[in-house]
Amino acid sequence: MATTEGFGIPRQLRNRILFTLGVLAIYRIGVHVPTPGVDGQAVMSFFQAQSAGIFGLFNTFTGGALERFSVFALGIMPYISASIIFQLLQAAVPYLEALKKEGEQGRKKIQQYTRYATVLLAVIQGYAMAKWLVSSSSPEGMPLVTTTYFAGFIPFELFTIITLTAGTCFIMWLGEQITERGVGNGASLIIFAGIAASIPSGANNLWTMLTTGEMGGALVLALILFMLAVIGAIVFVEVGQRRIPIQYSQKAQGKQGLGQQGSHLPLKVNFANVIPPIFASSLLMFPATMTQFVDAAWIQVLQDSMNPTGAMYNVIFVALIVFFCFFYTEIVFNPNDVADNLKKYGGFVPGIRAGRSTAEYVKRVLDRLTVSGSIYLSAICVLPTILVDQFAVPFFFGGTSLLILVAVALDTSQQIQSHMLTAKYQGLMKGVKMKSRRVQY
Repeated sequence: MATTEGFGIPRQLRNRILFTLGVLAIYRIGVHVPTPGVDGQAVMSFFQAQSAGIFGLFNTFTGGALERFSVFALGIMPYISASIIFQLLQAAVPYLEALKKEGEQGRKKIQQYTRYATVLLAVIQGYAMAKWLVSSSSPEGMPLVTTTYFAGFIPFELFTIITLTAGTCFIMWLGEQITERGVGNGASLIIFAGIAASIPSGANNLWTMLTTGEMGGALVLALILFMLAVIGAIVFVEVGQRRIPIQYSQKAQGKQGLGQQGSHLPLKVNFANVIPPIFASSLLMFPATMTQFVDAAWIQVLQDSMNPTGAMYNVIFVALIVFFCFFYTEIVFNPNDVADNLKKYGGFVPGIRAGRSTAEYVKRVLDRLTVSGSIYLSAICVLPTILVDQFAVPFFFGGTSLLILVAVALDTSQQIQSHMLTAKYQGLMKGVKMKSRRVQY
């Protein structure tokens, strides 16, 4: 049987879980490593004053690395932005589309290009942040930068660009290691860890506001119940499926003649999962963050509009969520392939002709589900942010954060269950082989 240790967990799965936890621990340690030449107290004071705006959103996704301005201040968002760019380019550039069709070798090539783009985006964002740090000060009037030159000749801007870019590349590598050798999607788990790390401070802020009388007990209770309701809605929809009935015709042996074996094709209500909000947030963070570092009148107007509670931000955010819902579903699910496979193995949808008609039917059902999924994602990601803003909560809390937490946790638990079932099946097959050998002897 499969080797297990402690609570019946297979050794291989246990090692994967421990490896994932170890990598996430390394990531959390790196969040607390400060960038040289920066006054940590002054930077934290500045970002705490801006915690309800775009900086609060960015800081949540980086797990608090931005407010400390650590070596991981850029987080993994440049990597996600680069991934989005190349997924979009695959549908527009014939060379990348051809690479995609080459299989594993083509995927590795595209992944390499994504890494190069990540470095480029990290350099651009690092430069903007470095220039902004030099020219800014805390609410108390303290400069954010304590050293303008390192070793007497290396400018602070150059040193910061190198530091932040190296930090982003290291996080990218950690995410890839989790995906290959751990459990779950590495990039999603790193974002999950960053958001989860902000829960204690958010709870502490809420408790402080309650004890000091800034928020009433009824309002705090309503806010907690609202969070629980959102979590319940996310779990309900994420596990929901639309099952298309499938029947397989096969010639039965003996006198049974023609037999019918029933099955179903499961389609998730939210087929794209948490990908659209992450992609949309990443794309919006880049220009929204850049507007914070440019001192111009028209930029100031744009900056106010790109606040997470602003009308322009949320309209664009919803539009991007809808777009990525359809785009991602189109990439990962091909109704024509499903119809061809069903026809090949004698499967059909009752009342629908095999082949093209089946593909059109599945596509129609999937489009309806995608519309429902995009409405659900838009509501979950936008409404909590707007409602919480009406209560003037002085820390960032949004439906996007809750969605990522719950969806990633569900996906990771499903992968753990899959590993356990695989190990159980392998152990069962090994036991059958051992019994057959004994019979032969």
